[in-house]
Amino acid sequence: MLHLKAPTVPAWLQRVQSNLDELLIDHAHCEKKAAATAMNLMFAYVDQVPLVRVLADIVREELEHFEQVLDLLSARGVRFRRLRPTSYAQRLHQLVRKQEPHRAVDRMLVAGLIEARSCERFDLLRRQVPDEPLRRFYDSLFESEARHHATYVRLATCFAPEEEVFHRLDHLAQCEAEILTQVEPWVRMHS
Repeated sequence: MLHLKAPTVPAWLQRVQSNLDELLIDHAHCEKKAAATAMNLMFAYVDQVPLVRVLADIVREELEHFEQVLDLLSARGVRFRRLRPTSYAQRLHQLVRKQEPHRAVDRMLVAGLIEARSCERFDLLRRQVPDEPLRRFYDSLFESEARHHATYVRLATCFAPEEEVFHRLDHLAQCEAEILTQVEPWVRMHS
């Protein structure tokens, strides 16, 4: 279960279908950021060796996905470049509490929610994009995004009891749904 409180609106899919190449560029940036997030969590909680090992696996997988997106862009003749990011992740990170261990719980859950939203959107893309190679590509990533979501939620329970984690996840998921209602004009994975 992805723990999302609201589905992606159909308008998102309509917007991105008209500019799949820009979505792919943003997707590459998202994979790079996902690897950086896992790496930052490794540095923050270095004394938790089992957690660090799980995060190292995520870093490797996210970087592999980044390279796959770069390869796909190259095959399509699309230049990878900077894009203006949305405020989606920034606004989610503003919800992270400041004191440990609450901070650790929130950081894991925010990372998990971002993975969940990506997973939900990959599902839409793999089912509805007319471009067959892109459908296959998003299908290949769908399962790992769901797994990353579940892993981050599980890792949050290293810092707080499961009941507390799921209560906080419910709250953050509601906030995530509200953040998505403020649509930004760019074609992005999290717009």
